Amino acid sequence: MLIYCFNFSCRYPVMSKALKKAGRPIFFSLCEWGEMHPAKWGFHVGNSWRTTRDITDTWESMISRADQNELYAQYARPGGWNDPDMLEIGNGGMTKDEYIVHFSLWAISKAPLLLGCDIRNMTQETIEIISNKEVIAVNQCT
Repeated sequence: MLIYCFNFSCRYPVMSKALKKAGRPIFFSLCEWGEMHPAKWGFHVGNSWRTTRDITDTWESMISRADQNELYAQYARPGGWNDPDMLEIGNGGMTKDEYIVHFSLWAISKAPLLLGCDIRNMTQETIEIISNKEVIAVNQCT
């Protein structure tokens, strides 16, 4: 018999408990696109939670995701992060300056710095943006 569950109260805790039984640390990223305000409860079951719908590789999409994510800033903490979706750097839809802003906004919001480009084909420009140690340090400090 299949049991369908459309709320976090049964879906995420089951997976969280299973991962904890694995005997090693596993990063658990919750994704229900921010619809159930996971920033308010995600810390109890996971390590990050999507606060927005899917991003696209445009300035407008990136800025709107940053604005939506900011609404939940007070819920981010070490061990639990708001996730406005993956970084689009290197996918070709924005300018170099826009990608620098994108990386910086994700860093200052303590978002997971998850790459959404094909890492096998990254340009030197993309590598320079995503390997900026000063920006990464802002993201990684507690």
